[in-house]
Amino acid sequence: MAVSTGRARSTTRDSADRGRRRAGRDQGPLRRALSRHWYAWAMVAPVMIVVTVLIGWPLLRGVYLSLTDATEANVGRTIGVNVIPASYEFVGLDNYVGILSSGLFWEKLTWTAIWTVSCVVLHYGIGLGLAMLLHRRLRFRSLYRVLLILPWAIPGFVAAFIWRYLFNSDFGVINAMLRAAGLGAVGWLDDPVTAKLAVIAVNVWVGVPFMMVALLGGLQSIPSELYEAAAVDGATPFQRFRHITLPMLRSVSATVVLLGTIWTFNMFPVIFLITRGGPGSETEILVTYAFREAFTGVRNYSGSAAWGVIILALLVVLATVYRRALRRQGEVW
Repeated sequence: MAVSTGRARSTTRDSADRGRRRAGRDQGPLRRALSRHWYAWAMVAPVMIVVTVLIGWPLLRGVYLSLTDATEANVGRTIGVNVIPASYEFVGLDNYVGILSSGLFWEKLTWTAIWTVSCVVLHYGIGLGLAMLLHRRLRFRSLYRVLLILPWAIPGFVAAFIWRYLFNSDFGVINAMLRAAGLGAVGWLDDPVTAKLAVIAVNVWVGVPFMMVALLGGLQSIPSELYEAAAVDGATPFQRFRHITLPMLRSVSATVVLLGTIWTFNMFPVIFLITRGGPGSETEILVTYAFREAFTGVRNYSGSAAWGVIILALLVVLATVYRRALRRQGEVW
């Protein structure tokens, strides 16, 4: 009798389990995820709502404006007690066609690419060199690390104003040092070539600490036994760097190079606060020109929105191609 009861309970339990599994299959993957991990979704929901409000809605609004002819003259506005309705119209892809068919866009894109590649290469090269130096046993190593991180800790607009003063033609510290050495003053921000070199130098000064810290963390994660074994086998320092350090840093390097590229591509404060895109518009990159379209002269909101969408599309394509290239090399990222 007891055996029969036990078998009946086991049969009932198995039937219930099969019923739950069948119900789970019938629910679909999304409903299964929601029912199984509801607490995780509950924790993520507030963040997703904030991100949607702060990023999703402005992004959709910008895409919509880029398909219109909205300017300062035809957007809706309130003047005193008078409410003027919006009168802009839908124009489709006209803004994009106008931008992509203009020589101005390709000129700004060329300089933005040169600016980005130059800065990221210098960021990575100098950052890796400093990281390897600080990875060694040095006196006052902690002090050196703090001093080298300071440029990263300073807010971008503060650093830009400091360097603008240093590059000042009449009262700048750099020209004062040149005069003290018996050399002539240089109009750093008055000539297109020197202005471009100046903003690249400032951005390198601002961005190297991040690369240094990230790569230093990567170096500290490499097992010292690998270097010891290579030294026993007679490997030179360069061979150890080439065959151990660089391959072991590949995953870290892939991440910081992509982040550095995106940040440098959109580095608004350095360009705008030091040269304001000048002289003329020689140092203006895509993002500063998009800002100028929206907030100077007759404000062209639709044109600025179209520039912003193009910038976003370029970065998405760049990130996608970069990620696929890493996957082909065997990197899971």
